[in-house]
Amino acid sequence: MTRHDLPSSEITPESAYLDRRRFIAAAGLAGAGLLAAGSLARGAFASGPTPQQKSLGTPYGLQPGDDPTAEEDVTSYNNFYEFGTGKGDPVENAQGFVTKPWTVKVEGLVKKPGNYQLEDFLKPSKVEDRIYRMRCVEAWSMVIPWRGIMLADVLKRAEPTAGAKFVEFTTLMDPKRMPGQRYPALDWPYNEGLRLDEAMHPLTLLATGVYGKELPPQNGAPLRLVVPWKYGFKGIKSIVRIRLTEKMPSTSWSIANPGEYGFYANVNPQVDHPRWSQATEQRIGRFRRIPTLMFNGYADQVGSLYSGMDLRRNY
Repeated sequence: MTRHDLPSSEITPESAYLDRRRFIAAAGLAGAGLLAAGSLARGAFASGPTPQQKSLGTPYGLQPGDDPTAEEDVTSYNNFYEFGTGKGDPVENAQGFVTKPWTVKVEGLVKKPGNYQLEDFLKPSKVEDRIYRMRCVEAWSMVIPWRGIMLADVLKRAEPTAGAKFVEFTTLMDPKRMPGQRYPALDWPYNEGLRLDEAMHPLTLLATGVYGKELPPQNGAPLRLVVPWKYGFKGIKSIVRIRLTEKMPSTSWSIANPGEYGFYANVNPQVDHPRWSQATEQRIGRFRRIPTLMFNGYADQVGSLYSGMDLRRNY
């Protein structure tokens, strides 16, 4: 392989994954997950890793036992307050959510601002399949096969000016289509942000699909942010605006509760949430809790972004 992506053919099918789980449970073969992860990694790099593959991890920071979470869980257990605050609300309330046509506005400190139809916005970026470990601030986690484009590709085309230091993202505001926005759970519309170097990192994706399929509404269709070393609330969904700024943008959860949700939101087992520990996590589909890894296991790839920073203060 010469590409640095993980092709759909290497992603464990949901049916095979479920069958394997049942077999492991019946036979008590706890080590089978290690073999599965090892074979997935070998398949991804059958011809040897490219330089960028080496920089991103093998493959993309996965650890032994990191089998993809069942598709049913990935698409039915979600945080997406625009469709309700319960984990099962999005899959129920997002049915029929129309995402075509879709316009993304790029503005702020860029040389080439504009309003783009989704198809034009994505071109000519290369669509890639990547399996990422994902960690929610509520201490549960999944391993998700995303499909998308590197955010860096979009930002480079927009040509950030020298003054651009941050990237702000905004979700669609439409209470008729997003019933959760009819209630003051958050200050709508949802806003999130990254430092520009975080946004330009090759691990940062704009996801358009999951499990080799088009992204379903409950997972943030048609376009969502994926930053695997940060807690899940940074993954803003149904994006309609990207704005480059000089100053750090306000973000929805830090406005709602700044004592619990900071701007950086890096996965850090040493910094507890005020109401629970972040030292361990519950992987959806597993019975036992597992240790949480610094930067969600991507420390080798992204740790240098935060060199010299106080990560307890900058949580």
